[in-house]
Amino acid sequence: MIVLSFNEDNVVTRLKANLSANARVVLEKRYLKQENGKVCETPEDMFYRVASVIAGIEKQYGKSEQEIQSLTEEFYTMMVNLEFMPNSPTLMNAGRDLGQLSACFVLPVEDSMEDIFDAIKNAAIIHKSGGGTGFNFSRLRPKNSMVRSTGGVASGPVSFMKVFNAATEAVKQGGTRRGANMGILRVDHPDILEFINCKENNNDITNFNISVAVTEEFMEAVKEGLDYDLIDPHSGKVVNRLSAREVFNEITEHAWRNGEPGMIFIDRINRDNPTPQLGPIEATNPCGEQPLLPNEACNLGSINLKLMVKEEEGKKVVDWERLGSVTRLAVRFLDDVIDANQYPLAIIEKMVKGNRKIGLGVMGFADLLILLQISYASPEAEELAEKIMCFIQTEARLESKRLAQERGVFPNYRGSVYEGQMELRNATLTTIAPTGTISMICGVSSGVEPLFAVAYTKTVMDGTPLIEVNPLFEQYAKQYEFYSPELMEKISKQGTLAGLTEIPEWIRKIFITAQEIEPEWHIRIQAAFQKYTDNAVSKTINFAHSASKEDVARAFWLAYELGCKGITVYRDGSRQEQVLSAGTLQNKQVASQPSFNTILPRPRPPVTVGVTEKVKIGCGNLYVSVNADDHSICEVFTNTGRAGGCASQSEATARLISIAIRSGISVDAIIEQISGIRCPACIRREGVNVTSCPDAISRVLKKYKDMDLNKSLATLQNIQTKTKAKETTANACPECGKPVNHESGCVICIHCGYSKCG
Repeated sequence: MIVLSFNEDNVVTRLKANLSANARVVLEKRYLKQENGKVCETPEDMFYRVASVIAGIEKQYGKSEQEIQSLTEEFYTMMVNLEFMPNSPTLMNAGRDLGQLSACFVLPVEDSMEDIFDAIKNAAIIHKSGGGTGFNFSRLRPKNSMVRSTGGVASGPVSFMKVFNAATEAVKQGGTRRGANMGILRVDHPDILEFINCKENNNDITNFNISVAVTEEFMEAVKEGLDYDLIDPHSGKVVNRLSAREVFNEITEHAWRNGEPGMIFIDRINRDNPTPQLGPIEATNPCGEQPLLPNEACNLGSINLKLMVKEEEGKKVVDWERLGSVTRLAVRFLDDVIDANQYPLAIIEKMVKGNRKIGLGVMGFADLLILLQISYASPEAEELAEKIMCFIQTEARLESKRLAQERGVFPNYRGSVYEGQMELRNATLTTIAPTGTISMICGVSSGVEPLFAVAYTKTVMDGTPLIEVNPLFEQYAKQYEFYSPELMEKISKQGTLAGLTEIPEWIRKIFITAQEIEPEWHIRIQAAFQKYTDNAVSKTINFAHSASKEDVARAFWLAYELGCKGITVYRDGSRQEQVLSAGTLQNKQVASQPSFNTILPRPRPPVTVGVTEKVKIGCGNLYVSVNADDHSICEVFTNTGRAGGCASQSEATARLISIAIRSGISVDAIIEQISGIRCPACIRREGVNVTSCPDAISRVLKKYKDMDLNKSLATLQNIQTKTKAKETTANACPECGKPVNHESGCVICIHCGYSKCG
């Protein structure tokens, strides 16, 4: 298909993007230009805007206008065909005032108050521009150590992490969402146990992923059952020793509980540091796939493997020629992005242009396997992963060599590991990043992850349940004549094909989902891609709810032994609210509950309607708010105003009432329990018509329980799509309030397109 574009002189015909309806919604909401709140460009306009800006950079390398126009069309075609997609900031910002095109940054945190707050300031600037940040807090002196300049004691890394977290809370990315952070601490820092425990409460340090930087010395000490040294970073002296196994078990315990901390294998990362003369790599971006030097950033992009397939003699095979062509063009594109970028800080621009690191990765690997009829959990998939990434890395280096001949090597080439070996334009070339939203745009599986669900139930804005089925599965179902709406509904309820004997066994194998796959195969696929990836591989190792701590420990060890540079795990249902891992939320909540009768409250919606009533009490006035969602009353809030009173008890009562209501407890039953409770302050004061704060709440509830508080919700549906949820949990989307998926080392919402990583 073609789309017509008009300029001053004539009509230009261009290819039209083959986008799903969902992809177009995501683009309109997040990527396309808007004026006065209205979208003013098409997806094709966006792709051409990006292509022309990036290709235009080649003028500084002596390209003619004709050559630049030809390259613009090549870049445009590659994107509009969905063969390659750059990271979200490039799509959003190229050719616009902001102009910040990088996804990820690493900032140094030095051991002085001035440097710490400089880092906070710089992080705020980066988050405002749309980037995420990584920090290593290992240079900060440990908690309670002496500060000579003031005579006081240090508060330690975790304390300052909370300051960074609060700053992130206040600054939204690009004015629209909060930025993501990675917090890292070396395993030999004296405060390592406090760090491991710092996210025990999911409501603490909510804007950070955390990882422990483990050394090979530490891992060997774990293996041998030995103690290891804790070193004060300020003095360089050994200040304590801990049992390596006990610390490893602590990491495992907390990862099993809620998915954090992850591990990064810092010695392995630094063995692959291409510019050791500039210092060691200490941190990564928020999802762990991009190890970077301090003040460094990287530009990412991904090839759509689903499209790298052709048919030969009636059989689907990898189209190596097409893959090579797209790889070479993508490398050129990403190298041009480095020069087109408007960097948030001068020091970052200097570092980025000195090393010219890019991160070319893939998405749609699960779709490729399905097309080739290969199970994800198989040696064939492992072998194909190695072969594909080896091919991409080889082609990427050949293109970088051509660019070096044309434009020169990266400025920090002298002293790099490449000096005397090969001349390259870019210090690194390949990265496997989360593809979150861009994989939604392309309609493919995320990164190198397996399918998360074959089908699921999605609730549209008017409350209508809509069954979303993987298009490849639907294609197979119709081709082999087992398709039916009833079967699709059945699959959407359980999310997988397990036990559905009406579906051929070989199809059940190739459509295996993340939580059906043994962790070993998750790690083996990650390791296979890592073998030929310059940077790292972002991937989540998914566990069933029933997985043990020992299972998590074995996964950590296997990742270490197979050569991964880091590992992130997530056990289904291990956080406060259940993720949509397969099937509907309701069904997965039931599946992940223990055997006794546990009730989980329904999530609080991002938009409610309600009333607030002032009630006179013994201590002054109590303000009682009753809110409703599209079901019924869903929560109660209280505020005691300036006069004081039992604020904490009233708040606790309101919270418990709210969670009880959303768990299905009848409002009448709650009213019956809390009405008539007596408080001396209320009884003694003249003119008070309630007997206590709980009694006041009961009266307000009784007054409004039968009213249609939710009748106005219909008029708020359009507002709801734009309203950010102020009360989020670890597993609720901060934009739409729906459950999220944990995949590719990131958090992704399949309902609205939100990705923590962009």
